[in-house]
Amino acid sequence: MTEGTIPAAVDSGDTLTRLEQEGEIAADYLEGLLDIADLDGDIDMDVEADRAAVSIISDSSGRDLQKLVGRDGEVLEALQELTRLAVHRETGDRSRLMLDIAGFRARKRTELAELGAKAADEVKSSGEPVKLDPMTPFERKVVHDAVAAAGLRSESEGEEPQRFVVVLPA
Repeated sequence: MTEGTIPAAVDSGDTLTRLEQEGEIAADYLEGLLDIADLDGDIDMDVEADRAAVSIISDSSGRDLQKLVGRDGEVLEALQELTRLAVHRETGDRSRLMLDIAGFRARKRTELAELGAKAADEVKSSGEPVKLDPMTPFERKVVHDAVAAAGLRSESEGEEPQRFVVVLPA
């Protein structure tokens, strides 16, 4: 090992510790938010795909938490950005933290994976590219992953907020 080289095991441990710290900071921030809004919810923290993942879940129907999801996840996206800013303020590092509330993002991920697989099947049968509707960066990532799993490739085109996925023939 050369001087200044960090063994991969140590580096991955440091990364895990950093991501767990991001999750702790995010959980504290979100608990404060839930208290202010007088909403019930439990915080669940995990590390998925090299990013901190924080979920707010409810034992009840979760109708109160739907206020934090908003129409088409708009409030959820805003809360995720605010939570990332809170983590950045504490750590000084940019966060890629993912926030889910009442299982909204998990359900959306399943729907989008199915959309990506269906678009890939359409491209395989027609041989023509398929353009999908505009999506958020999270949504595009899920579709790109589903298309890649189907053995095709895809690209994002356009400018935010009208950026969309194009599924291409092999």
